[in-house]
Formats: sequence, C-alpha cells, structure tokens
Amino acid sequence: MRWWIILIVGLVVATIYSVIDCALIPANRVRGLKKPAWIVIILLLPVLGVVLWFTIGRARAGREARPRLAPDDDPAFIGTLGRDKEQDERIRRLEEELAALDSDSADPDVTGKATPTPDNSPDGTGGHTPDDSGRTDA
Repeated sequence: MRWWIILIVGLVVATIYSVIDCALIPANRVRGLKKPAWIVIILLLPVLGVVLWFTIGRARAGREARPRLAPDDDPAFIGTLGRDKEQDERIRRLEEELAALDSDSADPDVTGKATPTPDNSPDGTGGHTPDDSGRTDA
C-alpha cells in the first residue's frame, strides 16, 4: 500500500512539473503541437502525457524547434513559385512550337520541296521559256 501512495505522489509531482514546464517554456522550443494542446494531453493522460511531453514535445536546451510558417511566409516555398512559373512558361512555349510544327506538317507545301506540275512539253519546260536566271516563266 505504501508503494502505491509513493507512486501516485510521484505521478502527481511529475504531472504538475510537466504542466508548469510546458506553460513556461518558450514557444520556439515546443515541437509537434501548440502549448495549450500539450497541457491538455499532459492533464488527460497523466503517465503517457508526461512521457510524450519530455520525449516529443520539448526540444532540447539550445535547440529550437522548426518554426511553424505558413507557406506564404516560408522563403523556401516562395522561391519555388518563381521556378514553377518559369517551368509553366517554358512548357507553354514548347506546346506552342509543337502545335506549330504539327500544323506545318499537315501542309504539304511547307516541306520546302517544289510541288510537281504536269510537264507535257518535249523540252521539260512545261511550255515556258527560261529567262536569264534560268527560271521558267510561270
């Protein structure tokens, strides 16, 4: 019976110490949840809450927990926005070029080759006479 009293008193002391520690510790040393949530966990789950507070919730002295930043306040996230815009613009330009190439390949005269015309003349000029540059009159 005496051991139970000592165990209960030790648990109450550890719970009170944990709640006070959680309430007074700087917010930048709290990990996982916010301070009010940790206090509720410590009080609702006396043994488990105390163990969780000292293993997960409390950052070691000299170390700060990572600050909780919203995405629009995080410089790393904002830096990715510019890259995303550049990538989107590059993809848009490539898609336009691809669409232009597709539309060009559908047109047979764009290949750079002359379109064959019927040539019924015996000399191969199609009945036209070449001018000084060697081209035929069309």
